[in-house]
Amino acid sequence: MTAVAGPIVFVALAAPQIGRLLTGAAGVALAPAALAGAVLLLAADLAAQLLLAPVALPVGVVTTVIGGCYLIGLLVRRAR
Repeated sequence: MTAVAGPIVFVALAAPQIGRLLTGAAGVALAPAALAGAVLLLAADLAAQLLLAPVALPVGVVTTVIGGCYLIGLLVRRAR
């Protein structure tokens, strides 16, 4: 499955955590996680299409950058 989806799987890792942070709940709620995932993927797709306007980037490149930055942020926060 990862070979088909590629780096878009970063959204699946980040969305539940973002949904949990937005709701302040102890566990992961399905609706906020799904909404966060949809917004992340929509934003990544728009950025991929508009970042270098005449040439469209693959959405996986943008999700890799977003997911990588988010994971680094989580690691830094956990280290403190």
